Amino acid sequence: MELRKHITTLIIGLLFGCTLIMNAQIQPGVYISDTENIRHELKIDDDYMVYTQYRQSPPKFIRTLGGFSRVEEADGKRLTVLLEFNSNYEKDSLRMLSIPMEIDGKNLVLDWNSKLTFTPLPIPKEVQDLRGEWLFAARGPDEGQERRGEENPRKTLKFLMDGRFQWIAYNTDTFEFFGTGGGSFSSEDGAYVENIEFFSRDDSRVGATLQFNYEVEDGDWHHTGKNSKGEPLYEIWALRE
Repeated sequence: MELRKHITTLIIGLLFGCTLIMNAQIQPGVYISDTENIRHELKIDDDYMVYTQYRQSPPKFIRTLGGFSRVEEADGKRLTVLLEFNSNYEKDSLRMLSIPMEIDGKNLVLDWNSKLTFTPLPIPKEVQDLRGEWLFAARGPDEGQERRGEENPRKTLKFLMDGRFQWIAYNTDTFEFFGTGGGSFSSEDGAYVENIEFFSRDDSRVGATLQFNYEVEDGDWHHTGKNSKGEPLYEIWALRE
């Protein structure tokens, strides 16, 4: 496990160098491009990107992919992404992206099959205690059970940024994709609320609102309530460093 972690870190380092410097040209945030009832949603942080495409009405999940990102300028500006997951992997076998890009004011323009102009969403004024990238660690309560971490290829990532959330379940070794869902969220004073706008496993879940309790203890997010099936839930999430 430790060997895999070190090898992965080395590969990412060789490919991307200092990601904080490279991606400084793209302002971290959530970017949206709407085309004929299809929403293209891009969440991008200093060194990580998640892209999702879905139809809003009637709701239909289309695809998602994401991974470690950087901006390259050797041959024109390109957004390069070393993918960790790709819901269409069985069809296209993509593990890396290199997309011509430009920055137009606050907008991000990607020439990805066709040109898409992504507009940044306004940053909510509400407190966002849970903003960041979280990996599922264990079922709670915390009683010393074995935790799933970065070294485990089976991951569930939850990406929370600027009022938008998305979870993705995947395997980094086999590139299997197990599911995703997302939409808008709020997190304040121990109350965490999700409003589902896309869900790969069941489009009929779109429009549902789920309410949970949360507490951050020693850097871990303790997440309690009921899942989408109404069953009791207690999860522990660790902030991805």
